[in-house]
Amino acid sequence: MADASAARTRAVFEFKSATLPLIAVILKTANLAVLTEAIDAQLADSPDFFEQEPVVIDLSHLPAEEAVATLDFAALRTLLARHQTQPIAVRGGSDAQNKAARAAGLSIAAMPVAPPPRSSPPAEAPSPAPQIVREVPVPANGTLVIDKPLRSGQQVYARGGDVIVTAVVSDGAEVIADGNVHVYAPLRGKAIAGARGNTAARIFTTCLEAKLVAIAGIYRTAEVPFPAGVAGKAAQISLDDKKLVIKPI
Repeated sequence: MADASAARTRAVFEFKSATLPLIAVILKTANLAVLTEAIDAQLADSPDFFEQEPVVIDLSHLPAEEAVATLDFAALRTLLARHQTQPIAVRGGSDAQNKAARAAGLSIAAMPVAPPPRSSPPAEAPSPAPQIVREVPVPANGTLVIDKPLRSGQQVYARGGDVIVTAVVSDGAEVIADGNVHVYAPLRGKAIAGARGNTAARIFTTCLEAKLVAIAGIYRTAEVPFPAGVAGKAAQISLDDKKLVIKPI
């Protein structure tokens, strides 16, 4: 009888590893009032942007003086859930923060392994506003399509493929892909193609107004104005050896 019961158990379910697209909400302050105001303001124009997607709360970027601060995770879960997300885990916290997170029904997730260092733009001044990261794995040679505006502070990373954005990429937003980046709308934020070293990747946009463009770690910022033939116009950006080449489309 025990053998028959075990056989039935094996037949009705399995445990398997799974790779899921997750959003990381990177907190830069533990002050819940400040977070509430910043998140409400940032997502006011796109209340359904996340559509009940799972969220990881990242505490690794908290200022040193707040790195061990006590957080009301139950209130934080309620705040994030109000903006159509499903908080499921915490990462980068202290032992006390992890304990409080578990008590609030959250799991503890491991921090991702950092990629090899590459040339990058100078670090920006820290901000108390949270950075909302949407990292979505795509099939090899696949394409991620984003049809909603990317607001300031939002970042989309198409891991393993190309990304197509059919709405505006606002100043302060970032669109990143391991392959090509296509923006069929004004590109006012940052566009990074070939994020893992693909030197053949390209950036395409119908309106080049970017604060930064980069391919395989080679970047150019808006501090050097784009040529008149491409500024505010349709353009493509490619890499020739270690130089970015910007041409009109």
